[in-house]
Amino acid sequence: MITGPTFEEMLHPQKIDRGIRAQALRALKENPLDPINLYNVTWRDARNQVYHIVLPKELTGVDANIVVIYGMGFPSGSHKVGAAYSVLIEKQLLGEVDPSKHTLVWPSTGNYGIGGAFIGCRMGYDAIVVLPEGMSKERYQRIESYGARIIRTFGSESNVKEIYDEVNRLRAESDKNRILNQFEVMGNYRFHYHVTGNTVAELAQELQAQGVGNGKVAAYISSMGSAGTIAAGDRLKQLNPDHKIVGLEPIQCSTLYNNGYGAHEIQGIGDKHVTWIHNVLNMDALMCIDDMDSVRLLRVFVEPAGQAALVKHYGFTPGLAACYSEIFGISGMCNIIGAIKAAKYYRLGSDDVIVTVATDSTERYHSVLDHFRAQHGNLTEAQAVGLVERVLHGAATDWTLAGTPEVRERWHNLKYYTWVEQQGKTVEELDAQRHPAWWQQHQALVSEIDERLVALREQQMA
Repeated sequence: MITGPTFEEMLHPQKIDRGIRAQALRALKENPLDPINLYNVTWRDARNQVYHIVLPKELTGVDANIVVIYGMGFPSGSHKVGAAYSVLIEKQLLGEVDPSKHTLVWPSTGNYGIGGAFIGCRMGYDAIVVLPEGMSKERYQRIESYGARIIRTFGSESNVKEIYDEVNRLRAESDKNRILNQFEVMGNYRFHYHVTGNTVAELAQELQAQGVGNGKVAAYISSMGSAGTIAAGDRLKQLNPDHKIVGLEPIQCSTLYNNGYGAHEIQGIGDKHVTWIHNVLNMDALMCIDDMDSVRLLRVFVEPAGQAALVKHYGFTPGLAACYSEIFGISGMCNIIGAIKAAKYYRLGSDDVIVTVATDSTERYHSVLDHFRAQHGNLTEAQAVGLVERVLHGAATDWTLAGTPEVRERWHNLKYYTWVEQQGKTVEELDAQRHPAWWQQHQALVSEIDERLVALREQQMA
């Protein structure tokens, strides 16, 4: 069986065997489909630096330090490949999947499916990705380039029920089909709890040494798709009890905010249900972001007139503007807007660090932006300035719902309708999630999985 890094090696890639690490880093550029790239599943680059940027305060309009960790450096171009690897390696170590027997089914609205195609095919499995037909064409192209098959379901981002229906059909069709559901499987949670959470905590310490912040993360901001990424907040709150976890969803599909529903354009989030792996009882606030603001803001970073505005008015050098044009996707824009709203809502200042995430990059959305330009024309410099002033500097604290005990209870209860009524969970399982011990038990499994993987390596070498 093909394996890759432990959780601890994903967190600290310097602990990987030097020869393997060097080979993996070469393959990242020279042979991106080589299975050795499994050892590049980490938030740290070849110099052991976390993939991150500190946004200029001229851009954000707030005193707090807003830091974005970005996923384009991962082998599939998104950090979701880490969740996919963690889910699969756990299933493999526990004997639940075998490349000689099983076909892996990856339900997704994009990046997790891309990650599953990359990981599954590199580890020798036949792979099927189930995702809505309305996603960007770049997603389909990337999945097929990794060797997986695609089943397209009705709708777009928020049509997850249709994905579940197809997955259930595949499960019933053959025992060979094994479902790796990111919305349910705790390997997704564990990757972000341990790897992303501890990476962010270490980054805060590294930034303090550079004169940025006080060494702690005051708030962690994440829009929710599978709600894997937001699990990092659980680890950060353990390290700093004053830490705030803020979830984001689209105004156009404000499910947790007001039981809302609908289609929207922020691909990767707002999936019209509360996922099984989301620890909503630990979330401090929910904020909603307009999807069109996120798309329009991405145009500012990508189009020439927008980059010119960033250089002329917001403290960018041409090189920095060119860099920013590559590392954000639409949900990254949503997260930046949310981070600014959180800075204002919690009245955070110059010593505070807010961390958010750019899940994927611009290359996944060129077709979306081309369509938008065809409808609305090229962006002008004046329009770019207007967008920064309105969307970023003018970000308000409306559409914010505090995570009071009553609200958290309501968020948790919403799980019943998807997971008990539709997906076979029991009320007893749902009630167990009310207790911190349930989550702590799953967090503690990180060490067990690592021990199993090390033991397998030793067995293979014997």
